Amino acid sequence: MHKLVLIGGLCLASAETGALPVSAAAAGPGADASTAPERRNAERIRQHHEAINRGDLAGAAGFYAEQLTNNGNPVKRSRLLAILADNRAAFPDWHMRIDRLVARGDEVVALITVTGTHRGVSRRPVNGGTYLNVAPTGRRFSVLHTHWFTLKDGLITEHRATRDDLGLARQLGLLPPAPARIPDEETSARP
Repeated sequence: MHKLVLIGGLCLASAETGALPVSAAAAGPGADASTAPERRNAERIRQHHEAINRGDLAGAAGFYAEQLTNNGNPVKRSRLLAILADNRAAFPDWHMRIDRLVARGDEVVALITVTGTHRGVSRRPVNGGTYLNVAPTGRRFSVLHTHWFTLKDGLITEHRATRDDLGLARQLGLLPPAPARIPDEETSARP
């Protein structure tokens, strides 16, 4: 469930409490028309991720403009569809849970927990390329992503992502596990 909070023209949503309103009227008293675009854009990003989670990759790709910028590179929508398909082939249960969502103007930022099980072979150097052409490990992973979207007329025209590719590779057993955490000096110096 989602919770909507309006702070100084910034539309914040969290995954805990209810459906995200899509119009200023739906937000209730105190909301103004200037927040309507933020809510619409936030809802588009939620719909995009819901399509990915149910395996509707063509539907998810339909949220992108025909030409867009992905991580600083000009690409066509078909390239994003190929990336989504490669992720689904390597991780048939790929799931993106939106933990936090912030919308302001044409921009939406999502903090996402991504999970999946490595059951297929990746043929594209995506997600850091650490599992490209690697035989399935059968191991599950859970990592954080941050995705930054810019929308125009309801379509994603720019996308940037920061992912925990190192954590993903470690959880799949492709890299050694992280070293043990060193305790804080304060806690380890107690008598």
